Amino acid sequence: MTASSQTAKSNPKRSEVPEGDTWDLASLFPSDASWQEVMAEFEKEIGGFAQFTGRLGESAEVLAQCLAFDVKLDRLGERLGTYAFLKTTEDQGNSHYQGFVARYQNLATKAGQAASFIRPEILSIPAEHMAAMMKEECLKPYALVLERINRYRKHTLSQPEENLLAMQGEMAQTASKAFRQLNDADLKFGELVNENGDSIELTNASFSSFLLSPDRDVRKRAFHQYYKQFQAHENTLSATLAGSIHGDVYYARARNYQSARESSLFADNVPLSVYDNLITAVRNRLPEVHSYFDMRRRKMGLADIHHYDTYVPVLAAQQSHHTWDEAVSVVLKSLEPLGPEYGRALEKGLRGRWSDRYPNQGKQSGAFSCGTYDADPFILMNFKPSVLNDVFTLTHEAGHSMHSFYSAANQPFQYYNYTIFVAEVASTFNEQLLAHYMVKNAKTKEEKAAILNHEIDSIRATIVRQTMFAEFEKITHDMAENGEPLTVASFKAVYAELLRAYFGPEFVIDEELSLECFRIPHFYRAFYVYKYATGLSAAIALSKRVLEGGKEELDAYLGFLKGGCSKDPLDLLKGAGVDMTKPEPVEVALIQFGELVKQLDELV
Repeated sequence: MTASSQTAKSNPKRSEVPEGDTWDLASLFPSDASWQEVMAEFEKEIGGFAQFTGRLGESAEVLAQCLAFDVKLDRLGERLGTYAFLKTTEDQGNSHYQGFVARYQNLATKAGQAASFIRPEILSIPAEHMAAMMKEECLKPYALVLERINRYRKHTLSQPEENLLAMQGEMAQTASKAFRQLNDADLKFGELVNENGDSIELTNASFSSFLLSPDRDVRKRAFHQYYKQFQAHENTLSATLAGSIHGDVYYARARNYQSARESSLFADNVPLSVYDNLITAVRNRLPEVHSYFDMRRRKMGLADIHHYDTYVPVLAAQQSHHTWDEAVSVVLKSLEPLGPEYGRALEKGLRGRWSDRYPNQGKQSGAFSCGTYDADPFILMNFKPSVLNDVFTLTHEAGHSMHSFYSAANQPFQYYNYTIFVAEVASTFNEQLLAHYMVKNAKTKEEKAAILNHEIDSIRATIVRQTMFAEFEKITHDMAENGEPLTVASFKAVYAELLRAYFGPEFVIDEELSLECFRIPHFYRAFYVYKYATGLSAAIALSKRVLEGGKEELDAYLGFLKGGCSKDPLDLLKGAGVDMTKPEPVEVALIQFGELVKQLDELV
């Protein structure tokens, strides 16, 4: 029995998985022994930082030599860390590779400590002297690196002050750690009987499965039972969330930012207007979102619609079956607009051994792409032939991998690793092309409806919902900065108002739903979720541009994939053909949302 035909209850042991279904990590290291040899080399090299300490202002040559050494060690460390990490994901119970990760992390920490002088020492060089040094030829390969460091001059404190902030690092994570422990370990939701009469434990993971139940009573009971626990702990959850927000405000003020939001957006050089334009553009299109909920209510035959009715497909789930090779073929066919070079490289990887394809005992769940500079981009999948969404997951991760592939091939190491702001563009771009292809080639009305439903829910979850989250973060941080109290009542009031606005006047907002603000892990990493919304908006706009355009539009998009982090994120996207400083890309995405809703309404 091959891995592709195993059920979840009888996944094979890692040793039983056919080699062809696994990734080949030889481009990283051909063996564990070679990894250990290079790890010993890495450990010896760490001491090399000492030769540069206190000398970076001496000359451009010394600074260039230090930066080159730092890049060399980072590049080596990326290979070592990636190999160790990927081996642990194959079987998380394998203590041998857990030891590899522990050893790498220990040495990576030592390397980080040894290199920690670089940034503050560069910032201590007088601005005039630095400007003169940067005119030297030897520093040209690092010009953007230095410019990005120098942007932080006005937000960098004296050495004693920086040390004090650094000493608070572990303490600053208390709110987030307390939330994770409470949410992941201490909250117990009991058991629930599903539509088949099976009693299943209700957990954070299974909650989403219950919301996909075709039995409305199951969905309703799951919703109310789940939120009872958050209601019982709302004071603790409110205090932890408030603590996280006050921490954001404290660190922003300590480093001389105007607000916590400005502090968070500073690293990507993204103006506040991009964040505000996103919220405004989505709010302007909310009537179309409200219409979608009404259409969903009508097609599901409901007298009213609640939050627990919004995840189950409008139509009964359609049967789907794609073997790995069939899924690869569909993905490649859908990506033909990206040209033969893109297709050949991806086909070689997917039909070859970039990907670890199927579930096995102990394997990490979910999916990810892991790009490296000196090796293939690797994809972890837990592919199930009967799950349509896994075909979309495959093209999503392939998009990340090809982004890494092109960036590594066209940029020096210091500029190849793209930022989070643009990371989701290449992946969701691929999903857009796949959906376009599958709708166009659907054999039945039901098949076409299933794809339309998938696309509508993707836009709603990624653009509309994440923008609502982003607005909640903005409002609550503004409250903290203005000295307004953050309490159970104030959090719930803010969130309830957002729910009414985003879901519309005809949508039934259950009282418990305002507790949702206490269970979103991203709120402990504030001002991050907006990137999901901007990423998919950019991907939709760019995919339409490539599908409707010609060579110029394609070359611009491929240029974006090749760009790595050689420009700021907004400039990379502008070069591809989309200006995220303006609301138009978000509006284009939501116009498409409305068109998809209309098509689905007419179809079913």
